Amino acid sequence: MTIRGFWQAAQAEPERIALVDIDGTEISAGELLASANQIVHGLRHLGLEQNDIVAMLLPNGAAFLELLLSTMQAGWHIVVVNNNLTAPEIAYILQDSGAKAFFTHEKFADKCKAAADEAGIDEQHCFAIGAIDGFSPYGAIKDGQSSALPEDRVAGQFMQYTSGTTGRPKGVHREVFPIDPDTMVGFLAGNLTRYDIEPGENNVHLCTSPMYHMAPLAYSYFSTHFEHKVVLMEKWDPEEALRLIEKHKVTTTHMVPTQFHRLLQLPDEVKNQYDVSSLRNVMHAAAPCPVETKQQLMAWWGEVVYEYYGATEGGGAIAKPHEWLKYPGTVGKAWEGAELRIYDDEKNLLPANEIGTVYMKLQQDFSYKGDDQKTRDNRIEDFFTVGDVGYLNEDGFLFLCDRKIDMIISGGVNIYPAEVEGALFSHPKVGDAAVFGIPNTDWGEEVKAVIEPVAGVEASEALQQELIDHCAEKLAKYKVPRSIDFTDAMPRDPNGKLYKRKLRDPYWEDAKTAI
Repeated sequence: MTIRGFWQAAQAEPERIALVDIDGTEISAGELLASANQIVHGLRHLGLEQNDIVAMLLPNGAAFLELLLSTMQAGWHIVVVNNNLTAPEIAYILQDSGAKAFFTHEKFADKCKAAADEAGIDEQHCFAIGAIDGFSPYGAIKDGQSSALPEDRVAGQFMQYTSGTTGRPKGVHREVFPIDPDTMVGFLAGNLTRYDIEPGENNVHLCTSPMYHMAPLAYSYFSTHFEHKVVLMEKWDPEEALRLIEKHKVTTTHMVPTQFHRLLQLPDEVKNQYDVSSLRNVMHAAAPCPVETKQQLMAWWGEVVYEYYGATEGGGAIAKPHEWLKYPGTVGKAWEGAELRIYDDEKNLLPANEIGTVYMKLQQDFSYKGDDQKTRDNRIEDFFTVGDVGYLNEDGFLFLCDRKIDMIISGGVNIYPAEVEGALFSHPKVGDAAVFGIPNTDWGEEVKAVIEPVAGVEASEALQQELIDHCAEKLAKYKVPRSIDFTDAMPRDPNGKLYKRKLRDPYWEDAKTAI
């Protein structure tokens, strides 16, 4: 399969619509290419050289792809900063990465101004969409610059920062190799072809989530190189997603299980208003997906849902629709060139159907910037782990139990919150659910659930008992929540990631106070 990539395709067919911005504005491939080229020339004029770091903290929009398409042909590292971080957290990433240029938006003015000042970034290298005191307008980096393809082009690299569940986040650093960007595009092909996605103008990709997350960012970027029209959503809204799918005849998209759940909660009369028959490849990951949720979605959308397992650091496994239907609950089998292993805590290799820590074979070496110890600690030979717990069945399909850090140990027995959450999500009155361990003087930990009821359902003791009884019908007694609390809104980011520690930590703080 020949993948010519965005830069070559845009030169050949500049009038093709490459991007639909959040306000519906259509941007041609030629316009997008011209902006990307101007940014390269502008940053080089400021002194940026190969291997330098470009950082951005932006909402979804055209600038995101412009910056990706510039850094990825100039041999720079691109650091995408989470919009939800505070000024000190942003400053840490800017400083730790050694960012030489910083792009942001006026809606984040206060914290980004403070972060840039703390990190000591030259104001001449700071740019904002809109007005931020001391920052140059975003357009200034392009003003007066040539729109011609730059010389001395070299493929860049993503430098993603891990979520930092323990301590400071760490940058996943990969070397910039002296490879032509158009050649590098060929190596990207497997990132979409493994989902049975083909290049060509007959495809439309919908980005439903903030692109500061690696998956929405990467799959939108890959789709650009596959000459697919990319449609951006400003923020997640289930009915708006259906409207855009129908309007643009969307063929591919990437979602997370929380979004599936929100879509399924829409009234039938709303769901039935929209034609989603154009969908062919719906990719998902990010969290274990309850079996019933995925079964209901495929009953509605058809056998188009592809699940995968991987990480910023590498991957991974994939479950195509027919494979998942054969092995419900699996996150997939190692894709071509990948390998999975399960080890126990003593680093012994485990056989099929035994639960342990999931390790993936390195496909491109990386290190955690500034943390050699963390780099060593997550390796066994040339395999690495992100701390997930699971097992492989006899046919090599991976089943995840949970993150090791989230596992509950009650009376010496391991309990995996994802399994309990799956049971709760199957109840029609549950809008969202989180399960974690809290202190218990006899057992060490006990199972606690926090529930966000669906709209129109009131929290009550009766509902608490109803949900406990529901779990008791589906789970062994020791897995059933001992108690349930209710909340109006779960602490999730816009991409659906749950900040479970915000729910769990107060219970452990209370226990320390009692001691």
